[in-house]
Amino acid sequence: MHGVLLLMGSGETSPTMVEVHRAAIGALGRGPRAVLLDTPYAFQENAAEISARACRYFARSVGLDVEVNGVVAGADWVFCGPGSPTYALDRWAGGSSAGDLLARVRAREGVTVFASAAACTAGVATVPVYEIYKVGAEPYWREGLDLLGPVGLKAAVIPHYDNAEGGTHDTRFCYLGERRLARMERELPDGAGVLGIDEHTALVVDLVRERVRVAGRGGVTVRTLGGQSVLPSGATATLAELRELLRGQVRPAASPVVEAPVPPRTLGEIVRAGEESFAAELGADDVSAATRTVLRLEEDIAGWSADTEQDDGGPLQAREVLRRLIAALAAHTGRRVVAGIVPPLLAVREKFRCEGAYEVADAVRDALAEGGVRVEDTPEGPRWQVDY
Repeated sequence: MHGVLLLMGSGETSPTMVEVHRAAIGALGRGPRAVLLDTPYAFQENAAEISARACRYFARSVGLDVEVNGVVAGADWVFCGPGSPTYALDRWAGGSSAGDLLARVRAREGVTVFASAAACTAGVATVPVYEIYKVGAEPYWREGLDLLGPVGLKAAVIPHYDNAEGGTHDTRFCYLGERRLARMERELPDGAGVLGIDEHTALVVDLVRERVRVAGRGGVTVRTLGGQSVLPSGATATLAELRELLRGQVRPAASPVVEAPVPPRTLGEIVRAGEESFAAELGADDVSAATRTVLRLEEDIAGWSADTEQDDGGPLQAREVLRRLIAALAAHTGRRVVAGIVPPLLAVREKFRCEGAYEVADAVRDALAEGGVRVEDTPEGPRWQVDY
């Protein structure tokens, strides 16, 4: 038997989660029946585009041919990701999908992947992200799908746990922030805690062996009114140990933490590193190295084109940075060319001035000005600068 419940904090269709996906499907055999549910984002005008990007990602990076909105019952692999948690819950309430999803976990069969917005629905209670963060509703919980119930985990799942997009305001804990989460956790059902999953991080629940593992870039936080524990990437535990953590009990002797391989960087980290390298290379007048950095960044952005969550601004913001670097490279290259031409022209102009041919000297100055080079005569000699 092979049964896995995979909960992701974000990055579900990005390079950071490729190996996590591959590991989860490793025991499914050849040609598994794979289903993608678009339920959380079906209301969006670009829903078909999001599904197409996700299907390309799973086909090219993971090796899965995915059917959109196929029948859940009997599927080997089911995926559900970004969008609105409450929209998904409302839609599932009127059909068989919710029961079929719960049946998969109870039977401990197949791979079920819930990420981002869908991960919010996987617990006993759900964060209404759109309603609270976007609309301004008073904090409250919605009843969740509770995929964790069949394995004895009583928790609310909060993805994007370490989100930092707010900058000047607290957007941790799936955009709730500490103030709202502290208020909401007191209203959880008795005995329930919080499972906070960092961005680009996964909680892998082996339903057959009754073990959990943390994979990816961050950690999983088990938070109760009595305190919190953090399971870092690479940590493993039994389901029994995780249940005790959620009850606020001291964890028994933990399984050793296996050092996890360093996952790929996020797109935001790649862009920031590229900007730093580019600035240093251009500052050293190494145009060849700066050009290679721009080309590598373009390749990295293409590799993230399937990302549906778009943390750190996503490919759109990354392309804006890329365009800015290209413009800076063009301007720098232009200045290098100009720097080789202007001094000889100024020497010719000075020769005309010494010979009294002021009209010709002025014509040289005016021609340089048309080309974007401003010349200023000073007692120490002519000074020039490029005006672009």
